Amino acid sequence: MTAVLERALRTAAGAGELLLRPAALLSRSQGQGAVLRETSHRPWALPSEPWLMAQTWKDLLFAHWPVQPERLRPLLPRAIPLDVREGIAWVGVTAFRVSAFRLRGVPHLPGITAFPELNVRTYTTIDGKPGIWFLSLDAASVLAVVGARRTYRLPYFKARMECSERGGWIEYRSRRASRDGEPAALAGRYRPTGPETPAPPGSLAHWLTERYCLYTLDEHGDVFRADIHHPPWPLRPAEAAFELNTMAEPYGLELHPPPALLHFALRQDVLIWPLVREA
Repeated sequence: MTAVLERALRTAAGAGELLLRPAALLSRSQGQGAVLRETSHRPWALPSEPWLMAQTWKDLLFAHWPVQPERLRPLLPRAIPLDVREGIAWVGVTAFRVSAFRLRGVPHLPGITAFPELNVRTYTTIDGKPGIWFLSLDAASVLAVVGARRTYRLPYFKARMECSERGGWIEYRSRRASRDGEPAALAGRYRPTGPETPAPPGSLAHWLTERYCLYTLDEHGDVFRADIHHPPWPLRPAEAAFELNTMAEPYGLELHPPPALLHFALRQDVLIWPLVREA
């Protein structure tokens, strides 16, 4: 499966929109490419190369906790600087549903490319480009886990996950199932509590969420970047109640409730480019 997926990713990157075009036209997810019409909010220009992957994220929760930099910095490789704001670093737990995961020119397949996902993240800036450093990513899809590990060199793990809407709340449960990952689980519920309020530039919410790349390392320790594009986050204030949250315990961090900051986003269409080596 891994070899087939890797060949498909390489083919998609080279063939672009020509790959499986007739089938792709039948997919509602083709509208994801429309996000390229809105680029003025980006802190740097879009890559000149074609994007590789599209995803649609729904019912997304940003939960953030402040962490003393000396607790967090040892968890990052030496080549990855830790971003701090007013002397404080931040760890985020982001829970959402992927509703349309696909390669460029390939249609989304309901039931196969839709699944819950959960990540633990902090932040870094390299060469003036603020980005995300993932401590872990959990997904209910074996395809997503295998593909992201091989193609983006990200610490993805398979998890048993449930995400559903009930009485205005998003009920979310995840328990890591990959044998090569430390035990980690999340159980709780969350919901928006107000209208969309885009984060103003300069605010903490803007600093945490408006980041348009991810960073990772290859097996030699070289730094790579994958550019990301989406419209500005349609953030809403939120509330959450966690019965269980051990997502950061593998790193010696305890994220005590409640989170310092909570935001909700109903939907975000996202384009992701292939990895490029940092100069």
